[in-house]
Amino acid sequence: MRPQDSAGAAEPGEPGLLLTDDAPSGAREEPAAAEAADAPERGRCWLCASSPCGSRAEPAKKKAPCPGLGLFYTLLSAFLFSLSSLFVKKVQDVHAVEISTFRCVFQMLVVIPCLIYRKTGFIGPKGQRIFLILRGVLGSTSMILIYYAFQTMSLADATVITFSSPVFTSIFAWIFLKEKYSPLDALFTMFSITGVILIVRPPFLFGSSSSGTEESYSVHLKGTFAAIGHAVFAGMTLVILRKMGKSVDYFLSIWYYVILGLLESIIVLFILGEWSLPYCGLDRLYLILIGLFGLGGQVFLTKGIQIEKAGLVAIMKAMDVVFAFIFQIIFFNDVPTWWTVGGAICLVASSTGAAIRKWYQSSK
Repeated sequence: MRPQDSAGAAEPGEPGLLLTDDAPSGAREEPAAAEAADAPERGRCWLCASSPCGSRAEPAKKKAPCPGLGLFYTLLSAFLFSLSSLFVKKVQDVHAVEISTFRCVFQMLVVIPCLIYRKTGFIGPKGQRIFLILRGVLGSTSMILIYYAFQTMSLADATVITFSSPVFTSIFAWIFLKEKYSPLDALFTMFSITGVILIVRPPFLFGSSSSGTEESYSVHLKGTFAAIGHAVFAGMTLVILRKMGKSVDYFLSIWYYVILGLLESIIVLFILGEWSLPYCGLDRLYLILIGLFGLGGQVFLTKGIQIEKAGLVAIMKAMDVVFAFIFQIIFFNDVPTWWTVGGAICLVASSTGAAIRKWYQSSK
């Protein structure tokens, strides 16, 4: 789910469903060249040598996408992801690992027909399997951690911390892919650290009165570490996806994420002894909605990235935080503190700045 990666991530959670056209480019170029070669003859009718024949008119050009449609898709994606996070928060008697298990099963039902239709197989290229395994393990761990964060801390705080993921992506890309790490990237990192500190509000900096009771602060701190862990693993996942590039079909990448996530969740549930079917019918409905809205968010985020500039999509993604604040106030009657607002500004600015910088570099 959030684990974004656009997909390639989304994941931001999680990566979106990449809808590609696999037709070879030559198949489109050769007919076009043939039409251009005999255009003087095909443009005229054999009955009337001077007038163009209406029956041989050139096919209509494909219409350009509606202006702003990509941003609308991104906004809709943010809304659906926020709804999915809301239902994770509202589930009462289901452990975060069990929620991820249901999510994996739901996505598996969608991915298997896609793999069969595209005839990609279920194993992948020999040289890329190790990266696919790493992508699956890291991506599923990221999903479990963010679900745990949603359950143990406020919706707004957990959502805001996920925006530190692009900073970790830049650091890991610098280490493993030898990409440039500029002073501007270091500045974005400092902004992210500042934002997290404002949300965590450690007592040695803010005093004991700002942290509430010792027990509640301990739970808040666990959720914070889980959210940061999600951002770290999501950043590593995006670097792996970037390393594989287009050599691996995107649905195959999701397949490894789903099957390894399901295996990992079952093992963790067995160790913790937390497996139990939801007693409440409402919780069962929430689990279905988490899968539906999470998948819908991935689809619309990918469609938005396909037809809109990456920098604008990164800015619109900040609506995730806005929706999280609104849902927290409406459904939990919990007004975010000014510390959370300040942390959100720092983290969103850092995430958006890092994304826009990458987009600017790639567009040169």
